[in-house]
Order: sequence, then C-alpha cells, then structure tokens
Amino acid sequence: MAKIVQTAGRDALGEFAPEFAHFNDDVLFGENWNNEDIDLKTRCIITVAALMAQGITDASLVHHLQNAKAHGVTRAEIAAVVTHVAFYAGWPKAWATFGLAAEVWADGASEKEDPAKAAHAAQMVFPIGEPNDAYARYFIGQSYLAPISTEQAGIFNVTFEPGCRNNWHIHHAEKGGGQILICVAGRGYYQEWGQPARELLPGGCMNIPEGVKHWHGAAPDSWFSHLAIEVPGEGGSAEWLEPVDDEVYGQLI
Repeated sequence: MAKIVQTAGRDALGEFAPEFAHFNDDVLFGENWNNEDIDLKTRCIITVAALMAQGITDASLVHHLQNAKAHGVTRAEIAAVVTHVAFYAGWPKAWATFGLAAEVWADGASEKEDPAKAAHAAQMVFPIGEPNDAYARYFIGQSYLAPISTEQAGIFNVTFEPGCRNNWHIHHAEKGGGQILICVAGRGYYQEWGQPARELLPGGCMNIPEGVKHWHGAAPDSWFSHLAIEVPGEGGSAEWLEPVDDEVYGQLI
C-alpha cells in the first residue's frame, strides 16, 4: 500500500499550534491512514460519509472527495455512496455533497462519449478506473488507474490512451522488490535502458527486476492496459526520471 504522507498541519499551523500539527500529520495521517486493516479506497469512502453526515461541506470534504477519486472511487460509486448516506444523514446534506462531487468527477461525462475508450474497456474484465492525476507529472498523455488489490501485494490496472507513456523510472528496494506487468488489453511497449523496445500484447507478462531503468506505455495508435503488480520487498521506492522524448518514442512507429 502506498504510504500516506501529510504536511498540511505543519504547513498551516506549525508555528502557531505545533502540537495540533503533530497530531494531524503524524498521528491522524501518519499512523491512522497508513493502518492496513482497511484499504485506502474503503477508508476514503468512510471519511466522505462521516464528513457528509456532519454537514461538513467545506474544503476538507473537497479534499477527501479528490482523495477518494485518486484511490479508485468511480463516479458511479460516489453517487451510490452519497445516495445511501442521504437516507440516514439527510437529503440537504446529499445535495450539498453532490454539488462538490460533480465538480471533482466532472471529467467523467466526457469520458463516456469516447467510443475508442469504451471499446477498449469492453475488452477487459478489469475497470479502467479514474484519471491517474496523482502521477500525471510522470506521464506524457492521459493515463488511468484502477486499484484491484491492496492486500499482500499491490495490484493496479493501468490504462494508457494512444501515445501515452510513463517516464523512465527505477524500482528500488533494499531487499526483494521490482514489478510485474501483465498485459490485459490493447497494444503497448516496454523498454529497458540501452535495450530495444519490446511489444506488449494481451496475455504477455513482463518481469522487471529491482534497479532496472525502464518505461512502459501504449503504442501510438492503440489504447493499452496492463496490471502492475508490486513485488513485495523491503524499503521499496520508485525513482522517477526524465520523460521518454518524441525521438525515442517515434522509433516505435
């Protein structure tokens, strides 16, 4: 599970209320949010429901709605959650929450109108998920992320629009670690530094050792999805490097 790191308390109140900032950043988010007895997606849904039930519809609810979206909660799921809570917490609170949620998931309506994306989704048993906004700075083009499992080993369905690829990067670990890619739909590529790119097709599997510089993404003319499996290890981290420039990527065409 990705580690939640929070600095909002110290950023806003570090000098005025350092003890409160400590409880907020180190205990609430540092310990509670990183407790693995509940997966992050479920924790996000619970938090949204709790804030909505109290009628808290300020910036804190917006933040937690955005957090829920980033951890795989879809438009349909958040609509069902708010509707369900409305029967127990009150209809006006639901209206207020829907007003905020509609803005957070505003891109969902246009996504439904993309026939190429819909056709790609129909090829998979896994969901495409939501825009991968948390890691957008490490990608060229639009990618999407759908958590499949966050227990034992992290498994995520990553979808790339045509031409989308992630930056060169390295998976580090003190022991174990690395990543496995299982291709589930479309056509893509994987390349290690100094090696020719390899085509990825549904059913293909790519084992990426710890410490290997590489990138992966869609072919220029095809949507592409793969399961990204985090190989368990100790002291794991990802080092994001330079983008895959058009000259290198253009050689695949």
